[in-house]
Amino acid sequence: MKKDIHPDDHPVVFRDADAGFAFLTRSTTTPSRTIEWEDGNVYPVVDVEVSSASHPFYTGRQRAMDTAGRVERFRQPYGGRR
Repeated sequence: MKKDIHPDDHPVVFRDADAGFAFLTRSTTTPSRTIEWEDGNVYPVVDVEVSSASHPFYTGRQRAMDTAGRVERFRQPYGGRR
């Protein structure tokens, strides 16, 4: 690898406050706020609105789409014309 062309990555905590979920990973982002993590160290923290703990697809709270109703609504203005 070439030297001095890659961005600096460092440990960062991503936190979903609504779900009470946080995880520590490496990132190139540099937030100004910090948090004390479980290991006693202080890390920068990024607050996110949606994570795997709160996203409807991953939590099973996803709404089922009414595909038959959508097809009928499409056919109403156009009828059976081709």
